[in-house]
Amino acid sequence: MSRKYYRFFGGLIKTQEKWLNKLAAEGYRLINTGKLLYEFEECKPNEYQYCIDFIADKSKYNAESYREFLEEFGYRVFYKNINLRWSIGKAEVRPWAEKGGRIAMKSSTLDKELMIIEKHNDGKPFELRTTAEDRILYIKRMRAPWIFMLLIFTVFGIFVRSATILAAAAICLVFVSVFQAELIMLKKNAEIME
Repeated sequence: MSRKYYRFFGGLIKTQEKWLNKLAAEGYRLINTGKLLYEFEECKPNEYQYCIDFIADKSKYNAESYREFLEEFGYRVFYKNINLRWSIGKAEVRPWAEKGGRIAMKSSTLDKELMIIEKHNDGKPFELRTTAEDRILYIKRMRAPWIFMLLIFTVFGIFVRSATILAAAAICLVFVSVFQAELIMLKKNAEIME
């Protein structure tokens, strides 16, 4: 018996990951995703674990190579959108991304900003980044789009004198601050471990 849920998590990656793992603990395995859709089938409780990776900065080639690399280890991989776009043929500029990923289109990485990775539960914690250096680089990659949006909204909000646009900049500032706090904590922990 399958179960369908319609949810939107946006950039709340850890919240989405916890929700997927909660359903896996209850005995549901992810079988399909859509813009808002998550479809599950029944399985043994705690049979699977999920981890979500932010890949919006990767080129199409690197995203596909990464997916193939994960699948070679026996993981199942699903792409997931981080934004809600309902238009056809749209393109997005991502100046923070690597070369080849700076313009995302439907044929490349548009609406494929996240990777949901499923692992058969072997009793070990499921982490994609095991070193402090990897975690720090990952947080910096996730912070980059928010810094870009903060700059754009701030400049544009000041230029047109719009409180609404400046409010959007303030929201971006909150996300930048959260990522910055996490970076500071990771760097302190890395220093302690050395």
